[in-house]
Amino acid sequence: MALVTATVDATIPAPATEVLAALADYVAVRPGILPANYSAYEVVEKGIGDGTVVTWQLQATKKRVRHVVADVTLTPDAVVETDRNSTMVTTFAVVADGAGSKVTATTTWQGAGGVGGFFEKTFAPLGLGRIHGQLLTNLAARLT
Repeated sequence: MALVTATVDATIPAPATEVLAALADYVAVRPGILPANYSAYEVVEKGIGDGTVVTWQLQATKKRVRHVVADVTLTPDAVVETDRNSTMVTTFAVVADGAGSKVTATTTWQGAGGVGGFFEKTFAPLGLGRIHGQLLTNLAARLT
């Protein structure tokens, strides 16, 4: 098994503290910025910030749907979602960038081995990058 990584960056025209707070708000903000690839979204515990637990279905491809139960951890400059059902960890890192912020969404997981693992490592990051790119585009639109 190999580590698979998907990364996408976006510039958000809002202060880093505001962007971080929006990303950590799973009650009001997240449901409004999720791309169509997400369904069955539900806050299980808390809802804002550290200690939040959320669940959703992620339609990664036409045939691949992943049930995610994410534990949320906050650091001073990131929101981290750790999936209880897999090795998947998504980090939304936020840094000040001029008058706005740069957000880097990085997802890692242990991929399959063999030929399937080769295709997963080659194509899955592209698809997940598009999904997170849309989420960040929606976040930028919401904060402007």
